[in-house]
Amino acid sequence: MRIIIAGGHGKVALRLAERLKSGAVGIVRNTAHVADVEATGAEAVVCDLEKAAVEEVTEIVEGADAVVFAAGAGPGSGAARKDTVDRAASVLLADAAERAGVRRFIQISSMGAGKPPRGGDEVWAAYIEAKTEAEEDLRARDLDWTILRPGRLTDEPGTGLVRLSPEVPPGSVPRDDVAAVIVALLEAPGTAHQILELVSGETPISDLVARE
Repeated sequence: MRIIIAGGHGKVALRLAERLKSGAVGIVRNTAHVADVEATGAEAVVCDLEKAAVEEVTEIVEGADAVVFAAGAGPGSGAARKDTVDRAASVLLADAAERAGVRRFIQISSMGAGKPPRGGDEVWAAYIEAKTEAEEDLRARDLDWTILRPGRLTDEPGTGLVRLSPEVPPGSVPRDDVAAVIVALLEAPGTAHQILELVSGETPISDLVARE
């Protein structure tokens, strides 16, 4: 499969690319990040999703089997970039997928999305609102979308054991396991049109995805 990964230099995205190898194409906005993506065995394409026109992104997506939205403004960014990256870039990628006829779309969102923000400051509220609006946009489209809401992300080694369901208790999950779940979702078209929350658990990923 040829899988386009938006936010290709992110920690989850690089782990996903390592699993997909030559089947992955990571979109990065900084040329300095190309080598890191290529070191996974994936292809890197330079494109700033905050500035790109839909025609440019459509050319990148053409011929893909699926797209994964793994981009995020990241720690230290303000409320404005939560909107331009976490919402608007997802909308742009979905527009491009529709134009290119690529139906499978996996969006990495966040636990807490879909509800009014709780706690935190205005930047956290802007992040949750952006993720919620990105989800709402995607759900309204005629695409085979799956929305994945992981809990607090860690750099602990993956275990392959998780809880994956439309609703799970708050918790954390290694980025390794998030990447593994995305691979499993890409291979499970029956999970389309589902919103799934993800934290560490006691059940093998393959068993849970097969059940969904």
